[in-house]
This record gives sequence, structure tokens and C-alpha cells, in this order.
Amino acid sequence: MDETVLRSIVPGVIAVLVRRGADFAAAEDAVQEALAETVRGRPGGEESVRDAKGWLITVAWRKFLDATRADSARRAREERVEGEPAPGPVPAADDTLQLYFLCAHPSLTPASAVALTLSAVGGLTTRQIAEAYLVPEATMAQRISRAKRTVAGVRLDRPGDVATVLRVLYLVFNEGYSGEVDLVAEAIRLTRQLAVRADHPEVAGLLALMLLHHARRPARTTPEGSLVPLAEQDRSRWDTGAIAEGVRILQAALARDRLGEYQAQAAIAALHADAPRAEETDWPQIVEWYDELARLTDNPVVRLNRAVAVGEADGPRAGLAALAEVDAAVPRHAAVAAHLHEREGDLAKAARLYAEAAHKASGLAERDHLTRRAARLNARLR
Repeated sequence: MDETVLRSIVPGVIAVLVRRGADFAAAEDAVQEALAETVRGRPGGEESVRDAKGWLITVAWRKFLDATRADSARRAREERVEGEPAPGPVPAADDTLQLYFLCAHPSLTPASAVALTLSAVGGLTTRQIAEAYLVPEATMAQRISRAKRTVAGVRLDRPGDVATVLRVLYLVFNEGYSGEVDLVAEAIRLTRQLAVRADHPEVAGLLALMLLHHARRPARTTPEGSLVPLAEQDRSRWDTGAIAEGVRILQAALARDRLGEYQAQAAIAALHADAPRAEETDWPQIVEWYDELARLTDNPVVRLNRAVAVGEADGPRAGLAALAEVDAAVPRHAAVAAHLHEREGDLAKAARLYAEAAHKASGLAERDHLTRRAARLNARLR
């Protein structure tokens, strides 16, 4: 059975088990065991092909009953179970959206919410999630277990906060790629799934933003893994299909006149994607969108990026004036200052700031990129 198909139906299967009497943690464990059995090569014959969701529910329900019978503390729950439902078509009820809300519950830390979303909604195994985040499997298992205990008493019929769900999916997207699972692709898949179920312009805005950023991925690094700045990227390598889809989704969302931060970010990404060459970028319009974004969210990173845009639209001095209003402790502040001073012609100061930014960089690729910038300017100053 196709793994992608299985993962897409996992949220609905968990929700069915919860409606039948399983608590969330037990339901999620049972589904993960059912998935593991499938991966090991016992797909259930023709029945699993005709009705994948129904078959997975049947196997997961058996796993749940086995676990219930093996645990004396759950005897009372077992007595409420009327027996194993016969395999067959599953009711059309879809609780996937409620499961999104549950996994993004405000009582969870961002890291726990992301891990639980990837497990319960994404259908990833604990090992896959651990590899993606470069942590031991036991550590990730503990994190997921704690998250499940936290939401154990939360009912699926309570209204959820779309904004919280979107923040969790955005966190997944920003993790990028590592290990066996491509978290960027996974975030896009889950956001597509959410967009089908939640008629909300910000869901569409986030999906458009992801597609527009993901479209530039092939040009973001050299074959050796070095970062390539946006202005220096080979735009012929950008995915025009993803760009076209992202723009189409964004235009439909903006037409609803309910602007949100993800739509504004997507609009900025669309303007970058629309420029055939870096020199043709519509920086004044990008500044306007950053002004909109700053009104929507009090985020210092937005003001930092706005300073870059102002520097491109009105010159480096104007950019530095805008940067002076941003807290110097904001990540990448020194890198932006270095870029603007380099454009203004103060190479010595730019070199010092690039070196400072490299020291503060969190990732190896970014650190190497900034170090090379500093070295290049120092070589010119000799």
C-alpha cells in the first residue's frame, strides 16, 4: 500500500478511534503500530487496496483492543467496548481539522506541537521525526509522549485556533530538510490537507508562501552546499509551476479582502518571483507590503527585513536609518548592517560586521557564507 496514501488518512483514523472510546494517546499509538505492520509487509490483501482507511481503522482498532486487554488498569474501558466493528466502508465524518487543532493546542510548547503534528497528522514514525530533527529516537519518543499526555483530556469537538495551527505548520516548513523526511515537502502536504478542510484566507496565504519559497529551493545552494543569496541565484532553476500555483492561490486569498500576515509575506515572495532579474525587483512595492506586514504583526524580524527593502528602494543610507529602529539583538541584525554598509562603500566596517554576524550564525552554511563575505572585503582592503 502506498505510504503517502496511508499517511494522508492517518488523522481521520485516529479521530475514528477516539470517537469509539480510545483516548488520544492510545489511539495514536494504535495507529502507529498499524502503520508499522503495513510497512513490514503485511498490507491486508485486496481489502486494504479497496478501502485503505477502513482497513487501517480495523487493524488499529485491533491494536487498541489488544493493548486495552493487556492493561488491567483499563478494564473499565474494555467493558464499554461492544466488540470489534466489522470491516467495511467508513462513515464520511472527517475530524482531521479538529485533530490539527488538538496537536497545536496552546498548552503545548512549539517543539512538542510540531512533533505531535508530524506524528498524529503527518503519520510519521518516531524514528523519522527524530532523524529529521537530528535528535535520538528516545528523546523524540519522550517529547511526543509528554505532548500526548498534555492533550489527553482535550475533546475533539471544541473549536480550535487556526492561527496556532498555521504557526505550527510554518515551524515545520522552516525546519527545512534533514534525514529521511523532507520537512519542507511534509509541511506543504499538510497545509494542502488543511486548506481542503478550512476555508480560511490565511491557510491559503500560508500555502502560497510555502510554494513560492519552495520554488526557489533548487537555486539556493551550490552543489557543494554553499548558500547562494537571492540576488545571485540562477532564476532559470526556479520552479515556475510552483510559482504559478502559489500566485494563483494568493490572488484568490487576497480577493477575499481579509489580509493576514501569511498573505502579506506571500505577496512579498510573489514580487521576488515575478522579477526576471534581481535588478528588476519592485522594491518600492515590497516596502509597501512590509509596511502592511508591520501593521499586522509586531515582529522585529519584519522590521529588519523591511530595512533591507528600504535600502534597495531608497538607498543604503535610508536602509541604515530604518535599521537603526530595530533592536541590535535581533538575529541577523549584524548581517543586514554589513550588507548596507557594503553598499554604502564602507568596506572596513562591513567586513567587521560580516565577521561578527558569522560568529553569531546558527547554521554552518550561513556561517561559511558570512565568513567568505568578510574575507572577500578584507582582501579588497589590502
